[in-house]
Amino acid sequence: MSKYPYRHNRDELKTLLLQYENLKAGKSHSYIDEEGFEQIIDYFDERDESSKALEAAEYGVNQYPWSAALFLQKANILISLNKYTEALDVLEKAEVLDANDIDLYILKTDAYLALDKQEKAASLLEDAILKFEGEDRLELLFQLADVYDDYENFEKTFDCLVMILKQDPNNEEALYKICFWTDFTGRSEESIRLHQQIIDQFPYNELAWFNLGAAYQGLKLHEKAIDAYLYAVAIDEKFDIAYRNLGDAYLRIRKYDEAIEALQKVLESSRPEAVIYEAIGHCYDKLRNYSQARFHYKKASHLDPKDSRMFYKIACTYMNETAWMQAIKILQQALSIHKTQAEYHIAIGHCFTEMEYFEQAVIHLGIAVKLRPKNLNGWTEFLRTLFIYGMMEEGLKYCEIAFKQTNEKTIFIFYKSMFLFSLGKSKEALLYLENGMAQNPKLFKKFVAFNPAILQLQPVVELAARYKKGKYL
Repeated sequence: MSKYPYRHNRDELKTLLLQYENLKAGKSHSYIDEEGFEQIIDYFDERDESSKALEAAEYGVNQYPWSAALFLQKANILISLNKYTEALDVLEKAEVLDANDIDLYILKTDAYLALDKQEKAASLLEDAILKFEGEDRLELLFQLADVYDDYENFEKTFDCLVMILKQDPNNEEALYKICFWTDFTGRSEESIRLHQQIIDQFPYNELAWFNLGAAYQGLKLHEKAIDAYLYAVAIDEKFDIAYRNLGDAYLRIRKYDEAIEALQKVLESSRPEAVIYEAIGHCYDKLRNYSQARFHYKKASHLDPKDSRMFYKIACTYMNETAWMQAIKILQQALSIHKTQAEYHIAIGHCFTEMEYFEQAVIHLGIAVKLRPKNLNGWTEFLRTLFIYGMMEEGLKYCEIAFKQTNEKTIFIFYKSMFLFSLGKSKEALLYLENGMAQNPKLFKKFVAFNPAILQLQPVVELAARYKKGKYL
C-alpha cells in the first residue's frame, strides 16, 4: 500500500487528464474507462469549469452510450448551466438505461422546479417514493416536502414529514422541520398523536418531547406543554430552545419565578440575547421587583441599543417607583431614537404632570394626541393634565375635539361633564352626565377616577345610586 495515497490519487488524476487531452487532440492515448470519465467530469465540475465538464461528459457518453451514470453527470452540468430542457432530454436517455437511480429523480425535480413546473416535479416524486425504500425513500420524501413548500401546498409538506417520521422516528431534520410546520399549519392535535407514538417507542428522544410541548402550547395547553418541556430538558440539560419555550409557557400561566429560572438556563447554555433579558425583566416587572426588572431591561438595551422600547420599559420601572426625574431622563433617550412614538410622549407628559411642570407636560401630551388622534389614553392624560392645572375652558374645548377625533367615544361625554361641573355649570354638566350614563353606565368608574372629589356633589351621587339600583354599575 502506498505511503502517500493522496499523492497516488493526484498522480492518477494527472495521468487521466493527460490521456483526455491526447484523446481530444486526436493523439494516441491509453484507454480511459467509464470511471475515468466520471473522475475527469468531477474534476472540472469541482473547479467550476462547467463548460469543460460538459465537454468531458460529451466525450464520455459518446464512448459509453450505455452508461446511465455519465448521462446523469451530463444532465447535472446542464442544470448548473441553466439548460434545463436539454437536461431533461438527457435524463430521459438515462432513465431508459437505469430507472432505479435516485439521482435521476432528484435531477429531474431540480429541472422541473427551475422551469416553474412544481406540479410536474411533485407528480414525479410522488410516483418515485413508491419505487424506493430505506434512505433513498427518505431523501425523496424530503425533496417532495421542499417541492410542496415551493408551490405553497403546506398541508402536504406536513404530510411528507409525517411519512418520514413514521419510517424513521429519530430523524432529526424531520423532527426540527415538523415543529415549524405544526405551528404554521395549526395541526397541533395530529402532531401530539404523532409525537406520543414516537415517545412510546423512543422515550429518550428529547426532540420528540420538545415537539410535543410545542404542539400542546399551540393549543394553549400550557401546563401539559410544561410537563413535556421538563422531560426534554431532563434528557438534555443544555437544550436551550426547550428552556426558552418552557419560560414562555410559565410566563403564560403567570408563574413568573419559574419562568425566570427557565430563562436563566437559556442564558447559561447559549449566547445572551436581548429578547431573553427582556422576558426576564418582564417577569420581575410583574413581580413588582422593579430594580431587577430594570437591571435586565438594561442588559437587553446594551445588546440592542437601537431598541427604544427597552428605554421605555426601564422608564416605566422608575414611574412605578414614582422616581419621575429618572423616568424622564430615560424617556428622553427613547424619544431620541423614536421621536414619533405617542406612547413615550404620554409617559413623559405624565411624569411632568406629577412633577408639576405644566408647560412641558402639555407639550408632550399635545404631541401624543396629534400623533395618534384616535388614542383614548393620550386624550385622557392630556385632559387630566388640563384639569389638574385648572385649564377648564381649554379642557372643555378639547373634550369636543377628542369626541370627534375618536369617533364619538362616550367617555368624552363624561369628561365634558366633569369640566362643566368645575366651571360651575352644574345643570348642563348633569345633563351630559345623564347622557353618558344612558349610553354606557360602566364608564362612571373612569369618570370618578378622573376626579374622585366629584362624589362630594349630591346630584352626582343620586344619579349614580339610581343606576346602581338598576344594576348597571
